[in-house]
Amino acid sequence: QVQLVESGGGLVQPGGSMRLSCAASGNIESINLMGWYRQAPGKERELVATITSGGNTNYADSVKGRFTISRDNAKNTVVLQMNSLKSEDTAVYYCNAHLRRLSSAYMLSYWGQGTQVTVSS
Repeated sequence: QVQLVESGGGLVQPGGSMRLSCAASGNIESINLMGWYRQAPGKERELVATITSGGNTNYADSVKGRFTISRDNAKNTVVLQMNSLKSEDTAVYYCNAHLRRLSSAYMLSYWGQGTQVTVSS
């Protein structure tokens, strides 16, 4: 069994900062990619940022320069540092991982349950 557990969501004022963490656990052989997605009411889920096992990062244009994604491979953990938050950042944020389970020959995508981030004064 594999689980992704997110933490760090909540309410923050515009211009403030928030740190989201996601830890993957279970019978994991390797993780190729970890990232964060978000979904606002009435909108499709969209990519926020991803990071490979080698440390290569990719960001949505809307968060470049404000958000930073990092990864601790030894702990199977990904962190999203969010600065200069805007009202339009309000959404449910989901952790995602593309990983291979122990004794498995193929990769699968796993999702966390999501954590609410609300940016409001």
